[in-house]
Amino acid sequence: MAWDPALFVELVLRAFSYWWIIIPAVLIGTVVGAVPGFSSANTIIILLPLTLAMDPEVSLIFMMALYSASQLGNGIPAILINIPGTGGAAATTLDGYPMSKKGEAQHALILCFVASVVGGLIGTALVIAFLPFFAKVGYVLHSVEMVVIMLFGIVLIATVAAQDMLKGLFAGFLGLMIGAIGTDQIYSTPRATFGFIELYDGVPLVPALIGLFAISEAFVMIENNSILSKDGVQKARYSPWSETWFYVRDSFRYSWLMVWTSIIGLVIGIVPGAGASIAAFVAYQQARAFSKTPSLFGTGVPEGVIAPEAANNGVTSGTLVPLLAIGVPGGATAAIMMVVLQYQGITLGPRIFTERPEMAYGVFISMFVAYLFMIVLVVPLARYMARVTLVPTYFLAPMIIGFTTVGAFAPRGFQFDMVLALVFGILGFLARKTGYHVTAILIGIILGPLFEQYLMRSLRLSQGDPMVLFSSNVANVLWVALVASILLPILRERRQQRKILLDDANE
Repeated sequence: MAWDPALFVELVLRAFSYWWIIIPAVLIGTVVGAVPGFSSANTIIILLPLTLAMDPEVSLIFMMALYSASQLGNGIPAILINIPGTGGAAATTLDGYPMSKKGEAQHALILCFVASVVGGLIGTALVIAFLPFFAKVGYVLHSVEMVVIMLFGIVLIATVAAQDMLKGLFAGFLGLMIGAIGTDQIYSTPRATFGFIELYDGVPLVPALIGLFAISEAFVMIENNSILSKDGVQKARYSPWSETWFYVRDSFRYSWLMVWTSIIGLVIGIVPGAGASIAAFVAYQQARAFSKTPSLFGTGVPEGVIAPEAANNGVTSGTLVPLLAIGVPGGATAAIMMVVLQYQGITLGPRIFTERPEMAYGVFISMFVAYLFMIVLVVPLARYMARVTLVPTYFLAPMIIGFTTVGAFAPRGFQFDMVLALVFGILGFLARKTGYHVTAILIGIILGPLFEQYLMRSLRLSQGDPMVLFSSNVANVLWVALVASILLPILRERRQQRKILLDDANE
């Protein structure tokens, strides 16, 4: 379809006219995203009778706004209490929570919100401008290319392990082993399921996430009266409005970082089945690799919050590209949207761009408008959300365990998942007390099965020839980028050490 400015203006004005459905959807989505174990997919399923009864355009705008806001909301518990709402927000805990412990929760939340909004706006704007081009990306990134993309995320294990390489790598390999539980990719033979049929589909992500982060963190909290340091308490109590707006302006010092990490999220989101977890870890790894101060990552630096959050929200528009272009949903939420649209009689695929261009482009324009509403609705709330860190841990810990255990039950409805969350909670607590990084374990659990899936698919297509991994020009470019992202921080660190030695010698 030729680009029509008049249609674009009409769709923008029409999207703003639906403010009455966008505002409640944004507020619901933010709350849902902040509750560990719940997601936009769960919520849309619960509200399915309502969305089916709505006008197609209204239901689509409602789902778009809720989905976008839930991605933003996932970072709230990750920053405040070290509990990511979903796997996509797990990378945010690496620097977001250390900022909260220093009394900079408001700063971290504003960085999260601004990066989420900017990342979402950039991703959506790029899709609107280049939708026909991005529709072809899914055809370019095959299993071979995805193997290399997975390695970008898995390399983050070594980054996390920088302080204690042996413990970090052991935690990562433990995560990869746990991720291998289930049935194998070729013959569907059960592996390490111990007779539990609930594990045949693999270790469910939500109970593992909740156990490793939420329950183990609650156990650690019990040992202290507050999650804040002594200096952090004073900072957290003093947070005037002027500070809020200063942090908003300060966030835009990292505009370029927001731009290129949101593009990473967009491209990964276009690949069906990839999702926010991969995008967030890849963006964090790349942000650290090309940072001038990589050693500060993990101690509470703004870049460590911005990169994964911008990528997370770049994913939102990306997952809808294959849904509209070829009728294949890019994720769970997109799959539910497909059900609603098909029920409404809307045919998905290439013809939608010629037969109903207002619907095809209206999806992304409504998402763009929803992100604009989030600036006004969510960013000012950071000042009040940050107060959660002042709550004494003897109130906070029991609430976390209670809410998150229910969250572990919600996705699949198995009591087994609640027990599994407690098991992972004990594992996470022991890991924290003995100096093992739970994030390294989680990276293995999330990315391990996906890496195996794409690797086995590539090898089966090549009849077992490993050189297939270097058979694609795109894959070879990605291999070069992967090696560069590993070597660059090492070379930069050596150059800095050499400079220090020269300066000392000159003195």
